[in-house]
Amino acid sequence: MKRLIVFTLMLFVWPAQAAVEAVPLARLKLPPGFEIELFARVPNARQMALGNNTLFVGSMRAGKVYAIPLKGARKPVVVADGLNMPVGVAFRDGDLYVSAVSRILRLRDIEASLNKPPRPETVSQAYPADTHHGWKFIAFGPDGKLYVPVGAPCNICEPDPDRYANITALDVASGKVDVVARGVRNSVGFDWHPQSGELWFTDNGRDWLGDDAPPDELNRVSRSGQHFGYPYCHGGTRADPEFGRARRCAEFVPPVQNLGAHVASLGMRFYTGTQFPARYRNAAFIAEHGSWNRSSKTGYRVSMVRLQDGRAVSYEPFISGWLQGESAWGRPADVLVMPDGSLLVSDDHAGAIYRVTYRGSR
Repeated sequence: MKRLIVFTLMLFVWPAQAAVEAVPLARLKLPPGFEIELFARVPNARQMALGNNTLFVGSMRAGKVYAIPLKGARKPVVVADGLNMPVGVAFRDGDLYVSAVSRILRLRDIEASLNKPPRPETVSQAYPADTHHGWKFIAFGPDGKLYVPVGAPCNICEPDPDRYANITALDVASGKVDVVARGVRNSVGFDWHPQSGELWFTDNGRDWLGDDAPPDELNRVSRSGQHFGYPYCHGGTRADPEFGRARRCAEFVPPVQNLGAHVASLGMRFYTGTQFPARYRNAAFIAEHGSWNRSSKTGYRVSMVRLQDGRAVSYEPFISGWLQGESAWGRPADVLVMPDGSLLVSDDHAGAIYRVTYRGSR
């Protein structure tokens, strides 16, 4: 027990040199030609958003939002503090938007004042205050609206479909909120396909149906208002034992790809860069945070779903090694494609952000 306590302190003391050395990058496995390095140390790093010259990072338990100047030493600066689960960050027209459970906040002209940040102003208080699945990944869509998911306030229940288990689009100018997807248990990652412009999202499956069921999902919204099954159907084919009699699985939009059960699929982005080889172009990269209630752990990796004509043709690990046996030293939370085509990965357990580059031959 004494050895375990010492290791934990080494991992989370920040920014001491010991913490940097405690990240065992050599344990991580990537495809041939890829390299991974430590990009920055950020306590409890969750969603990432890119500004003009700054990387912004939300947190969950720290209650803080961080800014990392991309020029220089990349030392994080706290730009907001004391917030309720500020997981989500989004940047638009010089302003930073932050999710804080029931509120969406805005820090105006943030990059002009990183060392003396503006006071957050409330853009919307339209969202439920429930903290169960209440943390929110947010992003601006091609239509200029801020997309905000609202998780179910439970493991399995039949909540108000206009308030919970959905993905909404918020007009930040008027405050108007529209539901664009229903039957979504808990999405903590989404992106728009670079060719079709359609919204794709990950969804976390319910608990307590066994080690291998139900799957997490990768879904596609082809028109606004579609229903993706929760709480009646899981993975496109499995009726829920409590609620499945009310509606048939055939009524709902099936997943494009079923992911692993309990992998806790969080941040996902399409690879839009050109640095990686051609087989990775427009593939969906997914941060699988890792299981918490499975008899043997699963997830704790970054996976990739390759697509062809809107269909999934493969689902495979891209980075693994955060899980060693039944012990995890890191938990991927988000991925982000950088302008140079490298891929950032946030890790809220190790308090780190990594950068993946391709150095091999094509």
